[in-house]
Amino acid sequence: MHPSVSDLAAATPAARDRYIDLLRAGSLGTVVLGHWLMAAVSVDADGRAEVGNLLAVVPALQPLTWLLQIMPVFFFVGGFSHALSHRSLQRRTEPGRSVYAAFLRARLQRLLRPTMVFVAVWAAGALAVQLLGGDGPLSDVAARLVAQPLWFIGIYLAMVAFTPPLLRLHDRYGWGAAAGLGAAAAAVDVARFAFGVPYVEFLNFAFVWLAVHQLGFLRADGRFAASGLRVPAALAGAGPAGAVALVAFGPYPLSMVGMPGEKVSNMAPPTLALLCHGLWLTGAVELLRAPAARLLARPRVWRGVIAANGVAMTAFLWHLTAMLGVYGALLALGLPFPAPATSGWWAQAPLRLAAAAGVTALLVAAFRRFERPAAARPAGRPAPADPSATSPSPDPASVDPASAPTGKNTAAASRRASRRASGPAAALGVTLCLFGVLGLSMVGFGGLLEGRTALLVAVDISAPAAVAMCLAGWLLVETAGRGAGEGRRGPGR
Repeated sequence: MHPSVSDLAAATPAARDRYIDLLRAGSLGTVVLGHWLMAAVSVDADGRAEVGNLLAVVPALQPLTWLLQIMPVFFFVGGFSHALSHRSLQRRTEPGRSVYAAFLRARLQRLLRPTMVFVAVWAAGALAVQLLGGDGPLSDVAARLVAQPLWFIGIYLAMVAFTPPLLRLHDRYGWGAAAGLGAAAAAVDVARFAFGVPYVEFLNFAFVWLAVHQLGFLRADGRFAASGLRVPAALAGAGPAGAVALVAFGPYPLSMVGMPGEKVSNMAPPTLALLCHGLWLTGAVELLRAPAARLLARPRVWRGVIAANGVAMTAFLWHLTAMLGVYGALLALGLPFPAPATSGWWAQAPLRLAAAAGVTALLVAAFRRFERPAAARPAGRPAPADPSATSPSPDPASVDPASAPTGKNTAAASRRASRRASGPAAALGVTLCLFGVLGLSMVGFGGLLEGRTALLVAVDISAPAAVAMCLAGWLLVETAGRGAGEGRRGPGR
């Protein structure tokens, strides 16, 4: 049985950084709202729906992206959480067991389970529509668009996968590691814009986002808190100054999200301007830390944050499905469809947003259980018995092969070999998941039977192949992490 929100709130440790939970839920919620607001759906003469971007229709609104493009905050929060989680696992894991495999499973369980359910449901639904010959005015657009936010899942998977080596880099160089990644991002843009080096820009999918992620390591170590307001204020000041200078005098667009048909995007791939944007956001949220902490000390507010965090990823995955479902219903009912950005369109916007929120709530109610963590074992209940163990049993690694019975020695050796293999298996699993979700974000769920493909890192990938990679990778991460185990548990666990 899963604990209630009130139970979780009452059990919150005094030392928990509640602000991190608020930032996680708030950043995903802002992305959801931004997507709903930016969708500019119109209908052509043939009755087919086209989905554009409101910021392209009304370019004067593009400065709003400097507030609504809040994904850097989520990656900053991710760095903080990943650092604490990895170090905790290192302390608790027995020698000979794979910290890496256990870390991947622990960090990705609540991310991959709802994501794989989303992928499986949409793949099955899109296939059924194609087999039955369904061809609604929004079906093809929906099958393509709902998968686009999966790019974020792919980037996040890469961050989790690279946390152990980057954490070692952080332990050695501190601020220098984050500065080095920022310098690498700047060098990529120089090579791209000044020298025209082909394909080099794609390196900034790593350098830009990992630089923000590295700032989360610094926060986890208390470097931000130790500086008082100096470091946050410096980032909040230097970040926008750098971004303004790059946009004003460089080849960078004003919008911090991608625009249809633009030659240069700050998002795909990320640019130095987006990194500066991330720096100012990081500084800004840290400057708000103290007043937010006072607000989060209120029980009702904290319960709301816990409830939001419990469904945040599910809502993120399904919010475009809900939005397109609302537009599909409007088309099916033959209701008036005002042109984007007209007075009629703005008048209809609150109703569309309310309807999208309502449908999202229904989808969250249906799928939220997949985001819940595994139910904790009640205190005092022993762990399930290992059928291969005897009592008392020595550590298999300490058994003298010459004195141990052959069967037990063979079993112990098999377990050790399995633990050694769990790390590479988990790495392969997260790699498959990464390429699978990135592939789906590009090709979508349409054309499952037509062999439609998209180019991903010089390789054409189809929707069926991407779905298969996602599911196979997830199973590898789950089984490898479960096999690695933690082994050693401290008091109270």
